[in-house]
Amino acid sequence: MEGLGPSIEYMRMSLTYSYSLFRREGRTRTLADYSELKTQADEQWKELVAGDRPWIRVGTGLCGQASGALDVLDAISAEAERLEVDITLDEVGCLGMCYAEPLVDVQLPGGSRLFFKNVSPDDVPSIIESYAGKGELPSLEQFGYLGDTQIDGVTDLTTLPMMQLQERIALRNSGNIAPDDIYQYIANGGYAGINKALFEMKPEDVIKDMIDSGLRGRGGAGFPTGVKWSFMVRSPGPPKYILCNCEEGDPGAYNDKGILEGDPHTLLEGMLLAGYATGATKGFVFIRHGHDGPIDRTQRAIEQAYETGLLGENVLGSDFSFDIEISLTGDSYVAGEETALMDSIEGKRAMPRFKPPFPAAFGVWGKPSTVNNVKSLSYAPQIISRGGAWFKSIGAEKCTGTAIICLNGNVKYPGMYEVPMGMEMGRVIDEIGGGVPDGKEFKMLQLGGPLGHILGPDILPISLDFDAMKGVGAMLGSGGVIISDEDTCAVDLARVLVAFCQYESCGKCFPCRLGMTNLLEFVERIANYNGRPGDLEMIDRVGSTMAAGSLCFHGQLGVNPIKSAIQNFPEDFRVHLEEGRCPTGSCDRPVLVPRNTRPYAEDFQPGMVPLTVG
Repeated sequence: MEGLGPSIEYMRMSLTYSYSLFRREGRTRTLADYSELKTQADEQWKELVAGDRPWIRVGTGLCGQASGALDVLDAISAEAERLEVDITLDEVGCLGMCYAEPLVDVQLPGGSRLFFKNVSPDDVPSIIESYAGKGELPSLEQFGYLGDTQIDGVTDLTTLPMMQLQERIALRNSGNIAPDDIYQYIANGGYAGINKALFEMKPEDVIKDMIDSGLRGRGGAGFPTGVKWSFMVRSPGPPKYILCNCEEGDPGAYNDKGILEGDPHTLLEGMLLAGYATGATKGFVFIRHGHDGPIDRTQRAIEQAYETGLLGENVLGSDFSFDIEISLTGDSYVAGEETALMDSIEGKRAMPRFKPPFPAAFGVWGKPSTVNNVKSLSYAPQIISRGGAWFKSIGAEKCTGTAIICLNGNVKYPGMYEVPMGMEMGRVIDEIGGGVPDGKEFKMLQLGGPLGHILGPDILPISLDFDAMKGVGAMLGSGGVIISDEDTCAVDLARVLVAFCQYESCGKCFPCRLGMTNLLEFVERIANYNGRPGDLEMIDRVGSTMAAGSLCFHGQLGVNPIKSAIQNFPEDFRVHLEEGRCPTGSCDRPVLVPRNTRPYAEDFQPGMVPLTVG
């Protein structure tokens, strides 16, 4: 049994989640109608905002935790107790301005929210004693305020470009409400969409609204969401399943996890709407194992939804019943492919299936299934509440709504921003992200995940639009954008991306399994000044074979990073091949190159440290 420990632990956790979510003994379930829930939620919200205690919110999303937010949270609790200051303390998700984390805001009764950025435990005594305790502005720098009541000498956050240019729909509650309090969600319009659908609309009306909205899937493919839902209506059931894909393994993309950390109920409501529209009776939220924040907050949201009658039998007293549970996957990028996801839910190794049959006809356990991304489902509550025409009025003509962009790398204000579709990429980087810092020049960006493209300045005038991106040989993907300045070599960036793709190949089909290994060998040789005549031509030939013969997008698109780097930055490759040097020096740094096959020793140089798995 030696070596089976991690697998057994993974199975134990998966069974624990499934068991805890469906065990009903001893659970109190409130069968209230929506108006009763809304009245109770409004009263609680009024007490939070206008009661007799300061309300303090601390951003404890992944970015906040990485910056020390949990230490700040503990310090606030301890300091309030020491000074005997009566406060309400809530953890919230990321407001989107990750560069400002840890982000703390204090709302005095009836007042606006006063934000402090990059807070450390040493700053806490001043915040609690001066502002929460006495209502006096502390000596600390104030980041800004949100609310109708102006705070003298403090910037209104809505006037900052990174807030002013946003149109927050899927992220409307993130950073504003406590994700573990269903009543805060309801007080802000939550579950009004499913209430409207159940008692004022037929299932076909919901699908029509989704089609009329023009919403296209935000997982990367851009297929119309309403049309996708309509496919499963014609499939026989029950059972039918709604599958939410939050595998999100793309380097530089964290908006799915951001939604689950900040507002998991908006996802659950979206799944309820999808279930009602398609005749499904059960949903799975598919999350990568180890992402504890999204997992724990989603599990708590599911439990609360059951307790208040928003999940389970006869939702809100209607004839519609729907169950949701979490399904965990291991660290596998390919598990995000929709058919591999279904295999993982069934307890198998996550590997793509042949298509057809497609999931809407033959999905989980051979039953009709619809797979949607977190963002796609999270738009549904607002679309149904406010109408498809409202959503269609936002964004571009053929690409409506918003895009959630994660800005990373060499940018002044990295973060998670929701902007209207159709906005130019250059505006997002310069006006929202603050441009490239330290006086450096923008050189390139990587877009569309590790299977996407490495693009130069020509991408900056292009609109955030699936079709516009496709027209210039790019893809928007799930929204991750990695920006590089003049000190980065395209060969180096391509090597990192190809190494990731090679390591993450599931190995089921040999064009991908062998092709990705070959591509990594080529780019490693070039990066280490050992390129051979014909390497660039071989990269193109191998990539073409992978595209023609691979089962899923991982192999079909695996050549994109290096091929686009060669096309857009030929000089970087020429200097490596002909002059034996790196034009920026970034390729000379030692790198860790993960592999899932044994490397050829002759291809490695002393500075490289291979990691062999298997």
